This record gives sequence, structure tokens and C-alpha cells, in this order.
Amino acid sequence: MNEASTLAATSSHPAQPDLAAVKARQQAAWSSGDYAVVGTTLQWVGEQLAEACDLRWDEQVLDVAAGNGNATLAAARRGARVTSTDYVASLLDRGAERARAERLDVMFKVADVEALPFADASFDAVLSTFGVMFAPDHARSAAEMARVCRPGGRIGMANWTPDSLIGRLFKVLGRHVPPPAGVQSPSLWGSETHLKALFGDRAAAIAITPRQFTFRYRSPAHFVEVFRTWYGPVHKAFGALPPEKAAALERDMIELFEPANRAGAASFVAPSEYLEVVVTRR
Repeated sequence: MNEASTLAATSSHPAQPDLAAVKARQQAAWSSGDYAVVGTTLQWVGEQLAEACDLRWDEQVLDVAAGNGNATLAAARRGARVTSTDYVASLLDRGAERARAERLDVMFKVADVEALPFADASFDAVLSTFGVMFAPDHARSAAEMARVCRPGGRIGMANWTPDSLIGRLFKVLGRHVPPPAGVQSPSLWGSETHLKALFGDRAAAIAITPRQFTFRYRSPAHFVEVFRTWYGPVHKAFGALPPEKAAALERDMIELFEPANRAGAASFVAPSEYLEVVVTRR
């Protein structure tokens, strides 16, 4: 079992998972490879999210499950006072490198979104781009984001939808590496119904905008190569399989990617849907 497996749907009578063990496997997965190689291509999503949240100069902004800092940098570029957090220190190091290169003053702190070390109502905005959705305890993560956000503040997220290219990729991974029983699918964060259930009466309003991010590689095989080498969950999935099963996973990934390609044989250009979410804190 590993992080990549957690995207399988919950059964109607799920077993109670060992969330601490799941999280430990997740940390190992995201620490492997080098997510920043893929994550940097997603910077545009962080910029869009910062605009959707209408960030202001000197606002206190928290980026949770920040990875290599796409939302962090977007907020800092708009004059916000940003605290960037993740439970993988090496990912924060990559974000810090980027911030130094742009002479942006950002605080980086190792922290788990399920247990944020900040006082209630500490931040004007709390952000996450494709990050919080992978925390195993959905309800606790949402509660923590809401707790540290002030009344009237904004909680902004970018979450892959279940039927997006990435959502379907993780379903493919789940067929090859069986998921832990009872763990909710991260792609549920890309469902309007699930988001409303998570934030409930903590939200004065929830604005949801479907958007697309377009992946651009040389070919479907190149897409597989990049994700297999650098993207932690995929890297770990391949590493957990014997050669013949790894080859089968590669074939299934290419079969998924080929129909999604709108660039023809000369290149690979494929959209993946996500939800841009802005929750106004009650």
C-alpha cells in the first residue's frame, strides 16, 4: 500500500483505516522523486487561485500542503505575508529556493494540515493547490483550515475532479496497487457535494469554478517517463511492482493518455479538469 492507492473510492461499509500508517506512507511517497519538476508546471493554477481569492497587500496568508510553493509564491507576489507549510521538509526547501530567487519574504514551516500549529483565526486567507486533497482525514483537514481562517476570510483550493485526467490516472494506479481499505478518495475534494459537506455551516458562501490545466509533454510515453521518475505517488507505485506488472501499469497509463491528447502524433497536449474553490468563512 502507498499514497497512490488512496484515490480508490470508499466502499459502502469501509473498514476503519489506520490513518497514521497511511500518512506515513504518503510522506514517504511525496518525499520520493522530485515533485517540484512536475509542480513547477502548475504555477499558473496558483496565480489563478490568488486572483480568485482577491488577496491584498499585507494580508496574512497560509499555504497548506504547499509542495514546492505555487500558491505561496503567487500570494507573496501580491504583497501578502505568507506562511508556507507542508509535512515534507524537502518540498518546502524547493519553495524556499524559489522565494529567495525572487527576493520574496516568506516563512516556511513544517506542519501537517490535519494539526496546524496556529491559533484560531490567525489568517486572512488559507490556500492549497492540489495539496490538502491528499490528506487522509478529510473532515479534520477542512476543520483545521476553517479554524485558522478568520471570520470573513477566504479558504481557496484547487482540487482535481474525479473524472479529470489526473483523477482517472489515480484510478489506474489503484487497480495496480490496491488501496488501503476505508480511506476516502482524494478526488472527492473535486466534488461540489463533498466540499459542501466538509465545510458546512463554517462557510458563509462557497464559490466553485470548473477550470482546466493543460499538461504538455513530447508524447504519452514522455508523460509516463516524467511522472514515473519525479512524481512521488507514481514513482512509488512503479517501485512497488515487479517488472512485468510495472510494464502493465505503463501500458495502462499510455492507454489513458493517448485518447486525451489533442496535439496529434507530433506532441502531447492534454487538459485535466479541476475545481477552483473559494470558501468565505462564516
